[in-house]
This record gives sequence, structure tokens and C-alpha cells, in this order.
Amino acid sequence: MWDYTDKVKDHFKNPRNVGSIPDADAVGEVGNIVCGDALKLFLKLDKNGRISDAKFQTFGCGSAIASSSALTEMIKGLTLEEAAKISNKQIADFLGGLPEEKMHCSVMGMEALEAAIKSYQQGGKPVVHEEDADGEIVCKCFGVTDKKILRAIKENNLHTVDEVTHFTKAGGACGKCRDKIARLLNPGQCAGLPPKPFAAMTPVQKMHAVEEVLRREIAPQLNADGGSVEFVDMHGLEIKVKLLGMCKGCPSAGLTLKSFIEKRLRELLDPGITVDAVD
Repeated sequence: MWDYTDKVKDHFKNPRNVGSIPDADAVGEVGNIVCGDALKLFLKLDKNGRISDAKFQTFGCGSAIASSSALTEMIKGLTLEEAAKISNKQIADFLGGLPEEKMHCSVMGMEALEAAIKSYQQGGKPVVHEEDADGEIVCKCFGVTDKKILRAIKENNLHTVDEVTHFTKAGGACGKCRDKIARLLNPGQCAGLPPKPFAAMTPVQKMHAVEEVLRREIAPQLNADGGSVEFVDMHGLEIKVKLLGMCKGCPSAGLTLKSFIEKRLRELLDPGITVDAVD
């Protein structure tokens, strides 16, 4: 049995701002009732561009209702730019926390807000989340893409398949996609799983693999000397990075870039990789 805070219970039993806004300035819709959760968020702006009203319609569990209710309370009075900075963790924190298995409900609220803001920016056109449009379906049961999983991993510092399931629902039904999720967590390095060749990865998976190598294998060694490195962009096998800290402007920066960073990426991912620095 999950342990819910009093605030979660209150927002579930007495949800704020339920309903719709007929003349809404922005509408965001995410989820699918076939998959078990759906949320439609309505926003009304005042003459100063601040959110004067927010309402929602949710199909889902108590945590989904509570998260949606909390979100509408949090964003009132904010500009769209301010509201866009709200994360799923902030929604959960507003409620005093959510059970780990229900964190996907706070993610759904964040995504609905993003969709509403993007729809407003596009003149009211319906929005398809970028990760849903460009990603490769990993979890067929819930329609979750690799791009959505990778975003959840990065933003919430996830390390296990179960954690990914808690935040995205991927792998929570038939379980056939759990091996794929494991590969996204540790590209080509999952114990007991055949490594997926770098060349066979999707562009999103390749970028994630590069970021992981930079974060786990390269940055710690640079940190020891007061430097660091940041992933910037990738086109094919051409990788752009930014040298930071003591590495920036160092006379040996070129050597670090080619003889250490590029060499390590070639060893771990693909021998054809080239690395260049940008300012």
C-alpha cells in the first residue's frame, strides 16, 4: 500500500480548478485513456500575459488528480516563461512528495503544461511532444519513446529500469521492453545483455551514449585538475564539446581534446568519432 501525504489526499479528495475554460488562450493535452492516464490543461492569460486562470480535466488515479490540481495552483499568477520552468519534481514537492511508483503523474502534469505553452506559441495549433514525434517507440503497451525515457533519465537522475518505470510507466505492463530500457540506461554496457553497436543506435541514443561517456568516463578525470567538458552537439560522428574550467584556454587544450576525449570516445563507442571544441 502506498503512503500518501495529507496534501496529496487533500488535492485528490478536494481537487482545485477542475473543469474547462471555453475561451482558453492555451490548451495542452497529454496521455491516452487507453493507456490509463490522460490530462487536458486549460490556461487563461490576463492583459499582462500572466496566467489568471487554470483548469484541468484528468482521467487517472488519485495521484494524477492531485498532481493536476497542484499544478493549476502553482502556475496561477505566473507568466508563461515562469511557468515553463516548473519541473515534475517541483510538482511532487508541492504535494509533500509522491510514492516513487506514482512519479509519472507529476511528469504528465509537466508535459501538459509544456504542451499548452507550445500550443499558445504556435497560435493555438495542437502540439505533439517532440519526444513522441521524433522518438522510437520502446514501450508499446504505453506508447513511450526512447526520447521520452532518455529525458526522464537525464532530468531525474535515474539509474534502474524500475525507476524509469516509475517516472514513465515504460516496462510496467508486459515487461518485454525492459531490456531496451536497460540499454538506454547503460548503452552497450548492460550486464547479461548483448551490447548494441553504436552504429545501430538511433540518433537520440547516440547522443545519450556520448553524454554518458563524457559524464562518467571523461569529466571526472578532468575535474581532478579543475577542468570539465560539456556536450554541445552531434552530426553523424562529428561531436562538438565545450571545454570548461581550467581546460578552457589551457595551452594543452588541443592535446586534451584529441589525445584524451576523442581517443576515449573512439575506444568506447566508435573508431570513426571526431571531436572538436566550440566556444
